[in-house]
Amino acid sequence: MKTATSPVQKKLMQALELQNKGAPEKARPLFLETLKLDSGNFVALYSLAAIESNASNYTSALSHANRAIAANPSFASSHLARSVIQFHLGRLKEAHEDVTEALRLQPDVPNGREHLKTVSTALALGLTTRSNQADPVAALNMQALKAQERGDTPEAAKIFQQVLEIDVGNFVALYSLGVLANQQGKTQLALSFLNRAVEHNPDNAQGHFALATTLQNMGLFEAALTAFDKALSLNPKYMEAFNNKATLLHSMNRQKDALLTAEAALAVAPDDEKSLCNKGYILTEFKQYGVASSVFKRLLEVNPEFEYAAGLHAYARLHGCDWTDFEANRSCIIEGVRAGKRTCNPLAFMAVSDSAELALGCSEVFGAHRFPTAREPLWKGDAYRHRKKRVAFISADFREHPVGYLLIGVIERFDKTRFETVGISLGIRDGSELYRRYRNGFDHYLDCADKPAIEIARLLRAMEIDIAIDLSGYTSGSRLDILSHRPAPHQMTYLGFPGTLGVPYVDYLIGDPVIITPQLAPHYREKVLCLPHCYLPRDTSVKPAETLPPRSEFGLPDEGVVFCSFNHDYKINPPMFAVWMELLREMPGSVLWLMKLNDDARQNLAKNAEAHGIDPKRIIFATRVPRVEDHLARYRYADVFLDTYPYNGHTTAGDALLSGVPVVTLSGTSFASRVARSLLHDVGLEGALACDSLEQYKQVAIAMVSPGQARDDVRARLKAALESRWPIDLDRQAQAMGDVLGMVG
Repeated sequence: MKTATSPVQKKLMQALELQNKGAPEKARPLFLETLKLDSGNFVALYSLAAIESNASNYTSALSHANRAIAANPSFASSHLARSVIQFHLGRLKEAHEDVTEALRLQPDVPNGREHLKTVSTALALGLTTRSNQADPVAALNMQALKAQERGDTPEAAKIFQQVLEIDVGNFVALYSLGVLANQQGKTQLALSFLNRAVEHNPDNAQGHFALATTLQNMGLFEAALTAFDKALSLNPKYMEAFNNKATLLHSMNRQKDALLTAEAALAVAPDDEKSLCNKGYILTEFKQYGVASSVFKRLLEVNPEFEYAAGLHAYARLHGCDWTDFEANRSCIIEGVRAGKRTCNPLAFMAVSDSAELALGCSEVFGAHRFPTAREPLWKGDAYRHRKKRVAFISADFREHPVGYLLIGVIERFDKTRFETVGISLGIRDGSELYRRYRNGFDHYLDCADKPAIEIARLLRAMEIDIAIDLSGYTSGSRLDILSHRPAPHQMTYLGFPGTLGVPYVDYLIGDPVIITPQLAPHYREKVLCLPHCYLPRDTSVKPAETLPPRSEFGLPDEGVVFCSFNHDYKINPPMFAVWMELLREMPGSVLWLMKLNDDARQNLAKNAEAHGIDPKRIIFATRVPRVEDHLARYRYADVFLDTYPYNGHTTAGDALLSGVPVVTLSGTSFASRVARSLLHDVGLEGALACDSLEQYKQVAIAMVSPGQARDDVRARLKAALESRWPIDLDRQAQAMGDVLGMVG
């Protein structure tokens, strides 16, 4: 049965249709007729405000905007619209109040941040209606800012240049032209304008801040720090300068100084959201997870919608094995990601959800926000004619690191008759043997840690790289903005981040058919290139040590079952831990062997064990050993490796299998939850050890530590697989990678 349309709805729909078709003059009278029938109709009022504002009828537009806000005060876009109107009327203070309220109501309101910058600039530069009337230069500057506000940057630049013809040292014009040049990617031109701006007006903090930002973008970090400090000396309450300085110091691996800067900012403004976020994030890198959690908690109290704060808070808690309100927090994060909000970063989300579909949505939101596509691609379709394909591997982990440990054998054995390899190093120089092997393993090794993204991208383009492979994704030290400039015809993600990046400029993801089945492929933005074996490589030249100290040296009892899980603390969660405690309860004398965790995690795990009725002394924490070979050897004391879920062990699960220890795993649909299943598939044990429920996981784990046919059969099959060269030898790993890359282009 059809519902009758009221006269108000009919008029309103007709007006909206005309407005959407670009006929505002025809829509205006219909909106006015709607208001005669319903004087408080919010849609009509808001639409009329937009129509009058676009027609430069700002006084009339303001009247409609005031009534629209009165009718619906919680609609952020109304406050933003009124701010734009106030700005054009020269009421800068009121415009600033309105845009601030719009961003409070909706932090990601479209164009809100950009408009706030314009209004803040006008305020900081003292451009008022009264001064405009008295000063023709000020009037021209305001006219240019208005052109800039409506998106007419060529007109704005033209007017600012007119100002400089009248007043060669005019700060407003020089500053604004520098900002416009930066927006267009013309950093040298921007630097020229901003240097002139601070030279003519050395006491303006905003000029030094803009100069610092430009220097930072150019990779001139020390000069940028000096400029940020100058801005702060002129304005000790300049929060944006504090926060940008902290971010810069962090990118320079000066974490202590970054933390001190964040704390200095909070001393000025204790509830500044960005400073709270910076402090919490840096504290996690110092492994101060309990303190970081309290900082993120405060951030959420100040602004429950602050971008990614819910995920950062949950991630810090997981690192400390603090499971307070775990299910409620998990549900909140999942619903936020499902709604397309900036709720959680993709790496943290892997420890929360096993859904490939939601992982894609999370990565798409994060990638579009943090690593948007650059305006102009560097590679514009040129056809290269190289005798050998040029492949660049980009990573911060060509050193003592899981990624470095896994990939080095493949790099050293790459087919140099088919490929020319380039290592783009973005990380620290740790001086290790692994670091030395990487420097020697590539045909070309370039240390680019202190270079900005655009400079590295231009370098890749100048070298005519055919295939650029990012090995970090959204992990710590990510520099995905390099690929955002499209420096190469073919761009890929591999190894460091187990999942889709969800950005348009990454064309391929290297995986395998167990982790990414044909049914799961639609949940990946990239085209999936499947290796014939598990996607996870390893350097098989490293073998478990032949000799092994007695169990007591590792804190293990002389007898009893050893359940082992050497995965990261943040991968442990209440449902999985509950199963582990059930296993200890059902196997008297058994122990749970974990890697040494931070103090918060150890204390919280002890409390949780007691809550399950298990003596915390039955949880043994393994300390680090000097050599990888010794670490692999001690796995032999484990009876079974208990994998984590939804974020599986990767290197750790492979280490256990390499050492002859069965791995019991649980999988979902996400990449991170299927890695151990793929490793088991390679040794022919997927059917025996890869589970689909926690109950099955528990029963299989019991079977693996109980005398009987099931345990003996699995161990015999694993032994046979290891003796028949599993994991596949390095030459075959490198050959498979070369075959996959050879299919591209």
